[in-house]
This record gives sequence, C-alpha cells and structure tokens, in this order.
Amino acid sequence: MAQKNYLDLKSEVWDCGKCSGCGACVAVCPADAISFDEGEMVVAPKSNGYCKQSTDSVTCGACYAVCPRVGEQPAETLGNYLELACAKSSFEVPHKQSGGAVTAILANALDQGLIDAIVTVTEDRWTLKPSSVIITKSDVLIQQAGSRYSWWVPLLAALKYAVVERKFRRIAVIGVPCAVQAVARMRESDNDLVKPYGDAIRLVIGLFCTETFDYAALIQGKLQTHYKLEPHEIKKLDVKGKLEILKHDGTTTIVPLAELETCIRKGCHYCTDLTAVLSDISAGSIGSPAGTTTLIIRTPTGKGFVESAVQNQKLALTPGVDTAPIEKLASAKIKKNSRK
Repeated sequence: MAQKNYLDLKSEVWDCGKCSGCGACVAVCPADAISFDEGEMVVAPKSNGYCKQSTDSVTCGACYAVCPRVGEQPAETLGNYLELACAKSSFEVPHKQSGGAVTAILANALDQGLIDAIVTVTEDRWTLKPSSVIITKSDVLIQQAGSRYSWWVPLLAALKYAVVERKFRRIAVIGVPCAVQAVARMRESDNDLVKPYGDAIRLVIGLFCTETFDYAALIQGKLQTHYKLEPHEIKKLDVKGKLEILKHDGTTTIVPLAELETCIRKGCHYCTDLTAVLSDISAGSIGSPAGTTTLIIRTPTGKGFVESAVQNQKLALTPGVDTAPIEKLASAKIKKNSRK
C-alpha cells in the first residue's frame, strides 16, 4: 500500500474542517512546505504545493503520520493512570492558574537537569495574545506561568526549532489533548523523518480541555464588543462547562459556552478527549479543591518527575481527587463530539 502524504491529509482532515491546529505537521515537514497563517479563525494550515512524496516520489508521509485527527479518536474519561493527587507548588507562582503544580514540576525538572527545554504557550500580558515558546530556565518559566491554553496556537510547530535548530534532546511538551495525541504519534512512529522528534521528547503534560478559542473572535468579536472587557482587565480565563473570566479587580464574569460557538475552532468539535489520556501526566482544575491542581499520573516517567519535585520540596501532594465531575464533563464531551 502506498504511503499516505499531505494530499491525503488535506482531503481527509484539512478540507473536512477536522484540523486541530496543533502544528505537528508544520514541525515534521522536511521541506518546510506547511505553515499556518495568522488571522481570525484559521481552519487549517496551508501548503506551498511542494511535497517530497507526491512531487518527487521521495518517501515521506511525515505530516500524515503525526496528525491527531487521522484514525480513531480517544474516547475515555480518565484513561489509564497510576495515581491521582491534588497538588500545589511549594513556592510562589505569581500567575498560576490553579495550584501551580505544572510549573513546580517543570521548574524542578529544569533545575535538576532532567529536561533541557519546554515547549509551551506564552501570552502578551497586555493583549493576552498567545504564542508558542521554548523555555530553558526555571525563573523564566515561573514568570510565564498561568494557563493560556484556552487560546488556539499551533504549539507543536515550535518543535522544529527546538529539535532541528537548537538540537534539544530532553524536551517537555505541555499541551491540550490534540497536541498530546500528536506527540504520542511521534513517540510511536517508525518513520525516519518523525523519529528524531519522538526521541527528543522526554515528558508530556496534558491539560484538561473542552475546546480552544480563536483569539480574535473571542477577544475582539465577543468580550470587547458584547461584554465591554479589555484584555488587560482579565486576570484568568477558566473553562468548566462555561467560561469564567476573573478580572484583576476581583470580579468575575460568566459567559455561557452557547454564546461562544462562533469563537471555538471548528476542529475542536471532533475531539473526544478531555483529560489528555495519552500524556505522562494530566493536569486540570476540575476535581480538586480551589487553589490546587488535579494530577493524573499516568506513566512511570510522569511519576518520576512528580516524585522528584516532591523530594526537592517544589511540590506538595494530598489525596482527595473527586473523579465524578471529571468523568461527567469528559462523558459529555465524548457524547457531544462523537456525533460529528
């Protein structure tokens, strides 16, 4: 059977509106032929039309091999795991989303030399505009902390710079479930063009996600126009079956998700994974008391990173995760998006 290439990916995923926008295909394309335009509601990447395989009959298929929208989608609520814990950082994290546990795990990993780079999302604190970033120092990580994963950004596109140009070989990736699925494909792939990426990724932390929002559509099209909210007024965004917006003045604005359908990426409607079941560690604010983070520790690798952070007094764990609300929301997502 002929190996599938970008033309197959285009017809099966991009043209159908299924693209998650994770950026994995951008990273692994050896010809640098795939990219994302900036702008409102970018549905899928674009290609300059050149493909090693379809144009020159040179075996490739890298983009197809890593796409998280190819094949069956995960449809588990909690997935497999070793341990559950409520967690919080043991040091001050200025802009933490919940318990600062993910920042604590990663800051410890950088300080201990367990990883050499983190591929994550940052934002402009004034405009809230997101972008992918590579972080190599714990003090920078701590200052950048705080979830920006409500926004869409092609996170994994940054892997090309991290792996090919900077040649990092102990990378941590923090992303929403679609990015986690793409990384899982990289780790499992026997494609020679994909293997360097999978081999370079040491830790994957997945964040609970119901859907991601287009920055321009949500900020300019909804919050500024209808709710008279300016980006610099917003301290934190949290999605828990509704959009909760905490302002710097301490007040909260609630926006029903039904009002935000036009702000949600079309590809999100094909995702059935709330808890990033293919990660080493999953993290979210659901299921734990306020001020703590729910950790789903899934693999021995994930457990090792958590234990190191605890031993170095960077992270505190307590039992008591309530799985019922997690499973309820995860089941609702599966039911809703399995119909697509």
